[in-house]
Amino acid sequence: MQPSPAEVARTLAVGRLAGTAQVAYRPGPHQVRHATDPAGRVLLLVSIVSDLAAALRPRGGTSGVATVLDVRDLPPAAGAPSLGRLWISGWAEPLAGAEARQAAIDFAEVLPVGDLLDVGRQFTLYRFEPEQIRLERGGVLYDVEPAEYAAAEPDPLHPVERELLADLADHHGPEIAAFLRRQLGDVVPPPASPDEPKPRVVRLDRYGMTVAFGPRGHGLRARLAFPRPVSSPAELARLLHPVLCRGPACSAAVAPARGSRRAFGRG
Repeated sequence: MQPSPAEVARTLAVGRLAGTAQVAYRPGPHQVRHATDPAGRVLLLVSIVSDLAAALRPRGGTSGVATVLDVRDLPPAAGAPSLGRLWISGWAEPLAGAEARQAAIDFAEVLPVGDLLDVGRQFTLYRFEPEQIRLERGGVLYDVEPAEYAAAEPDPLHPVERELLADLADHHGPEIAAFLRRQLGDVVPPPASPDEPKPRVVRLDRYGMTVAFGPRGHGLRARLAFPRPVSSPAELARLLHPVLCRGPACSAAVAPARGSRRAFGRG
């Protein structure tokens, strides 16, 4: 299995990747700090003295302004495929009072920036319900239904994917390479030279891993699925523990990745 377009859209929209906002009939785009709340609604943190704040000012008696959030994935490792590019459009409205306070809490869950303390004074939070969601991935354009987007969940490994991949490469390279060769069998040819990179994991998500192998400049990729979707980095660590920890000295305890580069215990 692979993440659905709706799941990828929720993952890209969360707010950990850089985004730009384009306001209808106004110059742009504008760099923006954004996040999503638990329902997937888009939150924009905007300085009250900025071109974006001026562009988002309602006009003609309307309460909201047509806005598009544009987010591109940043692959976490060399040779890793991109999750794609996301466009979410809706009618952005400024928040105040209890709504602004709750939105600031939701924003801080994703991106805890100090400027949230100045919401209502030097910064304004805007929110919009996604009305149109489009995802471009691998040259294919997907129209994601808002209801499917709202029902999907962001990938639980995405916030620490880069750290997980670094840990696998830095501390478990031989074990992972041997495991991948066993799993892929004849798909992975013998190395053409001693300098050829070993098979390596270049992407992780709740459903499986993407593997790169072969000579530099002519490498191939394959997909390996997990026996079941994982719900956290800790569950991934437990799933990979028999692969990475094969010696008698290997500790039975594994720790989640957050706060530690040694995400999978000792090999």
